[in-house]
Amino acid sequence: MTHRLLIIDDEPDIWEMTQLILENLAGWEVLTAGSGPEGIQKAVQEQPEAILLDVMMPGMDGPTTLAHLRALPETRGIPVLLLSAKVKNNQDSAFAHLGVDGILSKPFNAATLASEIAALVGWDPK
Repeated sequence: MTHRLLIIDDEPDIWEMTQLILENLAGWEVLTAGSGPEGIQKAVQEQPEAILLDVMMPGMDGPTTLAHLRALPETRGIPVLLLSAKVKNNQDSAFAHLGVDGILSKPFNAATLASEIAALVGWDPK
């Protein structure tokens, strides 16, 4: 089954690489946004099945973007996974109060990224 994912990350290299991995290895449709406000707009318009959200972005950071996504009826039910180079296992609980569905760390393993995302959002493996 083809899944539809939105990546919200201010680093084009990260979202381009992630998009290539998930489209080519997993066969998913991947949408991208370079900022929190753009990501919120795309999430409302495109209704992805899940969102991969960078924690540290200029302007509107990941936690603030997540709060906006959770406040909107159109996006509150979309699973959101945080993506961050700064997150360590013992910090997972620091983000639990935000209503995040999972946390992935950068750098990630290209070979296992799709299966990690699928496991966190409850999709059947490919």
